[in-house]
Amino acid sequence: MSKDYYKILGVDKKASKDEIKKAFRSLAHKYHPDKSNGDEGKFKEINEAYTVLSDEKKRAEYDAYGQTFGGGNPFGQGAGGFDFSQFAQAFGGNGQSVEFDFGDIFGDFFGGGRQGRVRRGRDISVDIDVPFAEAVFGTTRSLIVSKIGVCDECTGSGAEKGSATKKCATCDGSGKVHETRSSFIGTFSTVAECPECHGRGEIPEKKCAQCNGVGIRKKQEEIDISIPAGIDDGAVIRMAGMGEATPGGAAGDFYVKVHVKPHPVFKKEGANLVMPLDIKLTDAMLGAKYDIETLDGKITLQIPEGVSPAEILRVRGRGVPVSKGKRGDLLVKIKIRMPEKLSRKARTLFKDLREEGI
Repeated sequence: MSKDYYKILGVDKKASKDEIKKAFRSLAHKYHPDKSNGDEGKFKEINEAYTVLSDEKKRAEYDAYGQTFGGGNPFGQGAGGFDFSQFAQAFGGNGQSVEFDFGDIFGDFFGGGRQGRVRRGRDISVDIDVPFAEAVFGTTRSLIVSKIGVCDECTGSGAEKGSATKKCATCDGSGKVHETRSSFIGTFSTVAECPECHGRGEIPEKKCAQCNGVGIRKKQEEIDISIPAGIDDGAVIRMAGMGEATPGGAAGDFYVKVHVKPHPVFKKEGANLVMPLDIKLTDAMLGAKYDIETLDGKITLQIPEGVSPAEILRVRGRGVPVSKGKRGDLLVKIKIRMPEKLSRKARTLFKDLREEGI
């Protein structure tokens, strides 16, 4: 039973050459066996389908008869049934010289990278705990982190102070070297970053003694973290370029995950702070003044006459800072405390109130 090559590549039978090539690139990248989640069998099947559908004659035969003719192996003579010249042609080769940067399809799989791609250092992630009040008003933290950073002695050049640089002999100043690799699909040459100059194209005449000419080294570094006002629990702060350095590339990023400790009284709802307040039944009926402690000082709250249970009193400007000079509000949720016991006098008074319809 013949295979459905169109279905394998996920394209329509009327698909153009470009559509077939695009589908092949995407699937080849996804299922390449050198990847951790690759599938060699699927990869071979994809290549087999592409070998036929990318060739006008083979595609016409396949469309007409469900197979191709013209030799014992209709899919070429490459290793494992692969026609590597076809594979190379898909990426601009001529079938004779197979030398190109595999970064176009397989990223950094084979050591090569897409031209112009900037290499980045490793990202760093840390978790910190912040008290509720500090999370509301904002704060700063200083952390001592052990990481790979730019060498302080040579400021990343890799050269001893006063030493000149010279062209790298390994890559002849290009910053890249050609490497020959072997795989089940054949032997090919790839372009990789020069291991001697780390892509710079030049090396110091005299290496820095602190970093041995690399330009980076392991060190302790103090990082100041600015925690903005009103930050939520679980929020992540990204500090670009504060991660680990890498020779000839950009530094990674520094990520700080903030854990806000809960407060026994206050909760945050957007730009507002919410708190409960227990008041006596008589104060609810007659009104009263209560001194309450907020996150930034004591205030006196006026309880209006006849306030209802669960009613919310708003104190403007006592919430979370939202911009310069502007804050959310403090929302006080009223809870009326009912007396557990009534004296004889109190009982008589409540009976009188009941008779009055209150």
